[in-house]
Amino acid sequence: MNIVVEFFVVTFKVLWAFVLAAARWLVRPKEKSVAGQVCLITGAGSGLGRLFALEFARRRALLVLWDINTQSNEETAGMVRHIYRDLEAADAAALQGTGEEETLPPCNLQVFTYTCDVGKRENVYLTAERVRKEVGEVSVLVNNAGVVSGHHLLECPDELIERTMMVNCHAHFWTTKAFLPTMLEINHGHIVTVASSLGLFSTAGVEDYCASKFGVVGFHESLSHELKAAEKDGIKTTLVCPYLVDTGMFRGCRIRKEIEPFLPPLKPDYCVKQAMKAILTDQPMICTPRLMYIVTFMKSILPFEAVVCMYRFLGADKCMYPFIAQRKQATNNNEAKNGI
Repeated sequence: MNIVVEFFVVTFKVLWAFVLAAARWLVRPKEKSVAGQVCLITGAGSGLGRLFALEFARRRALLVLWDINTQSNEETAGMVRHIYRDLEAADAAALQGTGEEETLPPCNLQVFTYTCDVGKRENVYLTAERVRKEVGEVSVLVNNAGVVSGHHLLECPDELIERTMMVNCHAHFWTTKAFLPTMLEINHGHIVTVASSLGLFSTAGVEDYCASKFGVVGFHESLSHELKAAEKDGIKTTLVCPYLVDTGMFRGCRIRKEIEPFLPPLKPDYCVKQAMKAILTDQPMICTPRLMYIVTFMKSILPFEAVVCMYRFLGADKCMYPFIAQRKQATNNNEAKNGI
């Protein structure tokens, strides 16, 4: 094809992509079904991971829950089983209401729990092999597990920095390598990366966390390009970048008090519901709230000093300092309590 003609074709495709993206804001696309598909969620024992599990359960997915905390993971599984029982009861009532005497087909809704430290590569691979043998191949992979050290760089032990990078970034490599091969074989699957707005723009005091989230955003984008280059259009990817979520992970984080009413921490339920809409409509990326798109764009085009001025106006330059101070105080209290 002549390069001039190809240039105009590409220009048209780019413009068409803008039109489709705008249409998503105006018209809600039809959601796909995940009923009966195996969905694996890391960090499922609490926070967003637990809420993701409940949302996928309501859509009749077979759930595989990974968490380092066995007890909290089982608590999530108990909530999922309760949803499954309600669905079974609703199915039975609906069938009875038709007046038919057919027996209800056996329900295959199940939840499986595994204790797994995703920061340890061998643990991930061994647990993934167990999942394949005991449950089957994973269709939807939700990489959600995350940690934060809560220390200034020079006060943060090297072990905590390594831990943050392993769980928040490297784990995505291990889980994807474990489950992507089968997705490629059948050209079907969905990989969800739960990152953060701090993977798109940064702030002071959480260098390790920002680095891990920037890293995982880069991993996700490169993986998405690789799947496109391989023409594996049946494998979808969704990048989730929420603003501060009120899960307690960053308790104490504060922006300027005059701005806070206009940009409060996100409710976890709202954050997950927005992410689910993106996942079920194969949306490549979701920033919550939408203001994050504007902030990311401004960060890309403004000079660094202009970004610093904007941060200071919003109170975002030192927003993590109260959180870090609380973490430090809690650590000191624990040490005093234990007689250290």
